[in-house]
Amino acid sequence: MKIDFVEALAEISKDDWNKIHLNEYPFLKYDFLKSLEDTKCVASNKGWTPLHITVEDKNQIIGAMPMYVKTDSQGEFIFDWSWADAYYRNGLDYYPKLVSSIPFTPASGPRLLSIDKNKNVEMIKAVSDAMKDLTQENNFSSSHVLLANQNELDAFSEEGFSIRTSYSYHWFNNNYENFDHYLEDMTSRQRKNIKKERQKIHDQDVHLVRYIGEDITSSMLESFYQFYQVTYLKRGMRGYLNLEFFESIIKLIPESIMLVMAVNKSGDFVAGAFNFYDDEKLYGRYWGCLEEYDSLHFETCYYQGIEFCIENALKSFDPGVQGEHKIKRGFCPIETYSAHWIRDIRFKEAIDDFLNRERVHILQYNEDRKSLLPFRKEIISNLYEKI
Repeated sequence: MKIDFVEALAEISKDDWNKIHLNEYPFLKYDFLKSLEDTKCVASNKGWTPLHITVEDKNQIIGAMPMYVKTDSQGEFIFDWSWADAYYRNGLDYYPKLVSSIPFTPASGPRLLSIDKNKNVEMIKAVSDAMKDLTQENNFSSSHVLLANQNELDAFSEEGFSIRTSYSYHWFNNNYENFDHYLEDMTSRQRKNIKKERQKIHDQDVHLVRYIGEDITSSMLESFYQFYQVTYLKRGMRGYLNLEFFESIIKLIPESIMLVMAVNKSGDFVAGAFNFYDDEKLYGRYWGCLEEYDSLHFETCYYQGIEFCIENALKSFDPGVQGEHKIKRGFCPIETYSAHWIRDIRFKEAIDDFLNRERVHILQYNEDRKSLLPFRKEIISNLYEKI
């Protein structure tokens, strides 16, 4: 196996990439990652310098991982600001660092593309050695693999990476026939609460429409993008992605995109939620609104997505990070994981101690949150058996 690093995805042919992209996970599609670079959403001046890793055998690419040199922790969603602060308080630099991640996308999934899954463990050993060597040679503080699949993380753990536990809330399809069938799994009180929330949308003369990628028009996309940026501005910042990026992926990967748009009684768009999906899962990614309506966020971002999953027999729905309000709408607390290799042994020991204590807290937190789920007890047990 030969390991190499490339400074732009364009240095790898789309055909070569597609030969190893055996999973439909949308965020590893060549066009998604390349569009981030082509539209300058990902660039060195944005804190993301591409340095993708490839694995070759007999002059053929047999594996790859998206990789970036990071000069901050923006857009990662695995928060390590306290680690950076500890470095600076001790007169050391935490940045730059090496990160395998999907920029601005806290959605768990595969990080290693491989033409032969039987060679994944061997490949991860080679990749991890190369990451460590690059980190040492360039005086980076650390190397990270964020929100990867469990089997990948197990392999990285065997190579000396520390495992961090985080959490998210996901919805799981219990073979539901329609939304009312889904509500039957809930306690009477919570079933009534959700019906009231959905009725509020109707009472405010707002209706929701779902559009698959190829049906999304330029005017819809421009309206959504306005909502997206306005919502970020309310938080005192600009959205990470530009309009050119959205225009690009609508053309390149329409089969992976579902847009929810809210329409008021005048026929104007007032809110939207931009989602990705594959053959098993829906990923809620970006949301925005111009006008405030009672319960509109829940309808646009959650209930419409749940209905889409049921209608298309998708197994689960990842609506995005954080937000305990998701629990009462039927999203189950689950653990997610990342791998971290810290070059300085003193900091590695301190961070390992932190991770062990953090893991205990998160596992207990998730267990406590399960008591807030709106389902009947036997349904909760059944869902977690499937998970």
